[in-house]
Amino acid sequence: MRPLLFTVLFWVVAPAVLVVHLLGAPTYPAWLGVVPLAGLLAVLVALWFALPWEITTTRKAVSIAFVIVCVVLAAVDGSGLVTPLVLIGLGNVTQVFGTRWAFGTLAVTVALFVVGGMALYGQDWVTALRGATIVGVLCAFGISVAAAVRKAVLQAEEIRRLAVAEERARMAREMHDSLGHYLTVVKMGLENAERLRERATDRAWDEVRQAKLLTMEALTETRRSVRALRPLVLEGRRGSDALRELARTFDGLRVRLQVTGQERELGPDAEIVLYRAFQEGLTNVLRHAEAAEVTAELSFSPDRVVLVIGDDGRGAEVVDGFGLVGLGERVEALGGAVTAGNRAAGGFELRVELPA
Repeated sequence: MRPLLFTVLFWVVAPAVLVVHLLGAPTYPAWLGVVPLAGLLAVLVALWFALPWEITTTRKAVSIAFVIVCVVLAAVDGSGLVTPLVLIGLGNVTQVFGTRWAFGTLAVTVALFVVGGMALYGQDWVTALRGATIVGVLCAFGISVAAAVRKAVLQAEEIRRLAVAEERARMAREMHDSLGHYLTVVKMGLENAERLRERATDRAWDEVRQAKLLTMEALTETRRSVRALRPLVLEGRRGSDALRELARTFDGLRVRLQVTGQERELGPDAEIVLYRAFQEGLTNVLRHAEAAEVTAELSFSPDRVVLVIGDDGRGAEVVDGFGLVGLGERVEALGGAVTAGNRAAGGFELRVELPA
């Protein structure tokens, strides 16, 4: 999550601060020499590699340390070149701690700039305040941009979390209804077997065998539901990697997934919809198609992403089942489209197209 602009800015400005002082007249007090400047830059570079950009991080102290070193470096430098580095530090504080912390840190930084200008460079308070105000305005703009990025990231994560929670709740209801039906039928069959065990032994054993088959079906259905309940955020995978991992869990089904075009990271909504579409397609194949192989293609173009799932089975008599209807509603909500039907060459094909 390290912003590319900040990376470029850091590696342009940090060496420039040292080069300017090596080639030109130093602007810092003569008694300091160039060694403290080089040492502070070395510390700043080390902190840069450790600087966290995740909203949830255990290395928050590094963010504060980075800002402190930037302020000290600005005092030693005195040329104003360090201002972009201070902006980067405050942008990072915004990302890690939030806007209030960032503006609080900015207030302390501006005060230190005023005091440093007066104490180290003999400026009057008006001149020192003017310079510190310019730095403060620039950094406030940077904080505002970083805050907008942070808000967007938090909203995306919240959308992902709610979408996963919604899927978990839906699948839990389906699992409850399905399992409850199986257990009710098994219970009735075993009760019939108990009543018939002495006067109609053959019929009693038929009831037991039927209950056994239903129990196996219930176990298979439960495993499918548990697999569907597993959220993407716990899988630790994204995009085609998540789809391949999902395909691997469908025992007895050979799935070939091909990616065409330049794969890129999708938004949380699109990613979850494609994941569920792939899951729905493979589940239908396993339940109804009697297929030996499934071929899937995930294709990326500049303005869209398309997932096509086909099988070599016997096709389907009904193509508007509950699962596909629900999938179609979710895809349409994102501005996409779903098509499904039997292929002329045999088998069934599901196509999901989303804008990207």
